[in-house]
Amino acid sequence: MRFRIGRPGGTPAPPSPQSAQAPASALRAVYGEEPEHPEYAEYPEYGHPDPGYPEPGYPDPGHPEPEYPEYGREPQADTPEAPLSDHEIGLIRTSLALVEPLAGEITVYFYATLFARYPEVRAMFPQEMDTQRDRLLRALLRIVDLADDPGNLVRFCGHLGRDHRKFGTLPAHFPAVGECLLATLARYAGPAWTPDIAAAWTKAYGTVAQVMISAAEEDEALRPAVWPATVVHRVSRGHGIAEITVRPHTPYAYAAGQYVSVETPWWPKQWRYYSPANAPRQDGTLTFHVRAVPGGSVSQALVHRAAVGDVIRLGPPMGDMTLDAAGHRELLFVAGGTGLAPIRALVEEVARRGGHHQAVLFLGARTSAELYGVDDMLRMAQRHHWLTIRGAVSHEHIPGIRGSLPDVLAEYGPWYEHDVFLSGPVQMVVAAKETLTLSGTPPHRIHHDPFDTPVLSTP
Repeated sequence: MRFRIGRPGGTPAPPSPQSAQAPASALRAVYGEEPEHPEYAEYPEYGHPDPGYPEPGYPDPGHPEPEYPEYGREPQADTPEAPLSDHEIGLIRTSLALVEPLAGEITVYFYATLFARYPEVRAMFPQEMDTQRDRLLRALLRIVDLADDPGNLVRFCGHLGRDHRKFGTLPAHFPAVGECLLATLARYAGPAWTPDIAAAWTKAYGTVAQVMISAAEEDEALRPAVWPATVVHRVSRGHGIAEITVRPHTPYAYAAGQYVSVETPWWPKQWRYYSPANAPRQDGTLTFHVRAVPGGSVSQALVHRAAVGDVIRLGPPMGDMTLDAAGHRELLFVAGGTGLAPIRALVEEVARRGGHHQAVLFLGARTSAELYGVDDMLRMAQRHHWLTIRGAVSHEHIPGIRGSLPDVLAEYGPWYEHDVFLSGPVQMVVAAKETLTLSGTPPHRIHHDPFDTPVLSTP
């Protein structure tokens, strides 16, 4: 389909406060996106993004698989008919750079304005707003960064629109946020806020909102917004990690390597993202590897409170780190901590398809005791001759491979003939990608999930 943005003649419609009287949960959708995965926050030396990170599930073979998405894939929308011009993109980026040094004040003012004009939305946000304010700025930066890439901007916003159906988002919710956003930018830009800049921001916001609305409407005709799922098995793996298996109440289509948001009954409306540690199963169950992150309400609840019989809710599967992204037979998997979850699912998927690939898996941790899942993967390697497993530790002197995963990759490379899948702490993924690129691996063969993406959901 084609997206038509703005009024006839190309004049964008201004945000309308009267249209924002529906339940406020959907206001999150305007800038919301998948939070950082907890496997990106395993170790102190790597920093600590948001806690939590669930995993997607598979349909029961006894039920017809949904027409869409096949293996969780989503349709790709066409780019808008009225993309931003280079001049408009320049105006947006220049104005954002102008106010960015005042980011803290801006986000405080934005939320104060939103809550003052639309007090009914306040209950949908956490009492502590510091993390929320930071996420708003990251959301703006992400969208502006994609402004000159219409295809990826539409794709990104389409993901947001589909994923945020779980908040109850309605088209009427978007104008309120747009109104308050533009008012905030205008106030802090001061005299630099010209009619041309205002028009460019209005057009950009209209594009984002319309793509999200259109994607959500298409998605609504094809599948539910959320899937209740019952916990059917739980086992502790030590070091604050639990494996939790759930069975969705209705068929849930996803692809190995994707991730999905999870909401627990103990923290309503707080969603965290996790990758499934398994490829699609005949019984439709999904197994999540969850590490209890200090201060992480959802991860702590899943690890220490969840029990067989409890019902959680799943959002739609997301992510493109799937086996179909690989164009070559040689595969390199790199996993740190519970970042093993999506990698394990991908290995299962290779086996399910017949094992026509040759794969090497590097597992990394600080110590041998924290080398999570190595025994399980070694058993898989014994069953599948095409899989080689190597473990590396960075903070312990033991026989075997010692060093950080990026350093080990450099030692055992080059890997320019491989498709590479990375999952783990942010700095590990960034460093590993840089190492691989410098040694000749084409960037388009290096696959990983986003790890610095905007979120407008509670922490």
